[in-house]
Amino acid sequence: MTEPKPAAGHPEPSDLPDLPVTFRPMVTRIVLMTIGAAVFTVLTAVAILLPAGGAVSWTLGDRLTFSGVGLIVWAVMALLSRPRATAGPDGVTVVNLTTTRHLAWPEILRVTLRPGDPWVTLDLADGTVQAVMAIQPGVARRRALADARALRALAAAFGTPDAAQRPSR
Repeated sequence: MTEPKPAAGHPEPSDLPDLPVTFRPMVTRIVLMTIGAAVFTVLTAVAILLPAGGAVSWTLGDRLTFSGVGLIVWAVMALLSRPRATAGPDGVTVVNLTTTRHLAWPEILRVTLRPGDPWVTLDLADGTVQAVMAIQPGVARRRALADARALRALAAAFGTPDAAQRPSR
């Protein structure tokens, strides 16, 4: 597959990140996975330490339920840490919580991250908007702004010729 060439007036290849590039909120991912592991560990320790005899007797099923709840919490944390966006020569693959969508560069008209937005959005040629939860300014604002600029530059370089002329909101 040949690498798309930037159009005239678009960013030079030296200004663009090397492809493929993956955008992912690493701090958020680390925090979520750590919380999930800690909850699972604590609930499993509680399950092990529950008394077997006495006024209230905890059965094996009760103990497994404690650990199971910890495992479910960890799975939810893993789901919340799933978002990523991978930009390659043929377009962008956006992975959000439960969906994955591949977009060719010409489909992306604008990359937007306005003050107060929870994440980047892509305005698409079909009139819809695609959320990119992988670039979120909540925890690492500078990183999110740099990632949004990089994605915007890639969309301008490899997208439709008029994408760079459209104003960002």
